[in-house]
Amino acid sequence: MIELKVPSMVCEGCVETVTKAIKTHEPDATVNVDLDSKQVNIDTQASVESIKQIIVATGHEVE
Repeated sequence: MIELKVPSMVCEGCVETVTKAIKTHEPDATVNVDLDSKQVNIDTQASVESIKQIIVATGHEVE
């Protein structure tokens, strides 16, 4: 399980963009996003670094 904070997410559109990007690259991943805490939890075999790169490519920041 990868847990990342994405402080630049501000709306459901952001959540959809991040989720869709991760699922595009990692179709088997399970993605759960809590917009209030700006927390993204991803259950995947991919590396933390690759997931971070996917999120950053959508224009969001990852802490």
